Amino acid sequence: MITLILFGPPGSGKGTQAANLVEQYGLLHISTGDLFRYEMKNDTPLGLEAKSYIEKGELVPDSVTIGMLKNKMDANQNVKGYILDGFPRTTPQAEALDKLLASQSDEVTALVALEVADEILTERLLGRAATSGRADDADVNIIKNRIEVYKEQTSVVAEYYGRMEKAAYVNGVGSIEAIGNRLCEAIDAFLD
Repeated sequence: MITLILFGPPGSGKGTQAANLVEQYGLLHISTGDLFRYEMKNDTPLGLEAKSYIEKGELVPDSVTIGMLKNKMDANQNVKGYILDGFPRTTPQAEALDKLLASQSDEVTALVALEVADEILTERLLGRAATSGRADDADVNIIKNRIEVYKEQTSVVAEYYGRMEKAAYVNGVGSIEAIGNRLCEAIDAFLD
């Protein structure tokens, strides 16, 4: 089983590239945002639990997120593997993911991080705001804060997998095709 973590700051192109990687490798794309929306919309026990935290403005505990991820994996056991997008975001989440995969006699294959300069991220997010309608993509101050939060809290996950020699950094600037080719080269190195 292949388990890839597609990683990078907001606006780095994870969603766009995940779609290409799904096609290239035949993997299931799992976005934690999509998981949350599905579980809450369908009022599942985990969705209701997540909703209770979100309504109070609190962070959803990792155990709930891992539970949702496990449900998605259990419901899709006949796939070649997964591309995780938006998870893990912290070292404790990475450790919980490793534990979940180990319980299935599996492990993370690789984390592939897209590297993009802050100025380009900001331009991309402002451009996306015009079509997405997302308020957090339209405000430069919010964008800068999201990038800083990524650097301070989330980038450590790449370091965590780097210590296991399971991380690769890919230039996330250029055409979609060129970036996709670089990602595939990095992924293929882990699959050989």
